[in-house]
Amino acid sequence: MRFDVLTLFPEMFKPILQESVIGNALEKGIIQLNLANIRDFSRDKHKSVDDYPYGGGAGMVMQAEPIYDAYMSLIKGLDASPKVIYLSPQGRMFTQETAKELSSEKHLILLCGHYEGIDERIIEEIVTDEISIGDYVLTGGELPAMVLIDAVSRMIPGVLSAGSSEEESLYNSLLEYPQYTRPEEFRGKRVPDVLLSGHHANIARWRREQAVMRTYKKRPDLLQRAELSDEDREIIKFLDKKK
Repeated sequence: MRFDVLTLFPEMFKPILQESVIGNALEKGIIQLNLANIRDFSRDKHKSVDDYPYGGGAGMVMQAEPIYDAYMSLIKGLDASPKVIYLSPQGRMFTQETAKELSSEKHLILLCGHYEGIDERIIEEIVTDEISIGDYVLTGGELPAMVLIDAVSRMIPGVLSAGSSEEESLYNSLLEYPQYTRPEEFRGKRVPDVLLSGHHANIARWRREQAVMRTYKKRPDLLQRAELSDEDREIIKFLDKKK
């Protein structure tokens, strides 16, 4: 999968996305990451990319021309135009479902805004989707773009070891079960006996029960869209009675 990022600060991505899981995926060629500096497409000698907003108001607005020229440089020679995602607080909320949806794409272009935003005509001209990572304001779209790249990449076959993503929190709208490692006892607290039993069926059942109970306690809203078995529903009924 290929990610192209339209940004004013390409250097922000390098130390974060070239390490760990994403860095390994880049080295293996499972994903590609191209950083396009919008400032390189400025049309004046000062490399300006912003100007005062028409109608007045605080702050500056990113100009349409440099963004459009940068975008055109990315799609030149392509048979089909990829999705262009503008990272914006006005977009639809980014969730695990969104990550799964986007992981089926072969090519995504991510547009990072700054200042007071970008010229509306760019949104009308090239943007196919707007995505927000939360109801708060950030300085720019670079951090949301990194979040999206990380979350989407983890859903691509080969990036994680087999089965890893399926067991993570929110993959099936349930929080992850508790995890333990050595030592068996820490400050008087022991690892649950079932995890030491070697009985894989019992371990799987315990983990599922714990995932349902943890979601019920911490994020009950997620249960409304989770795929629940009859056993899961019995656990929820039991917890309801204990309230």
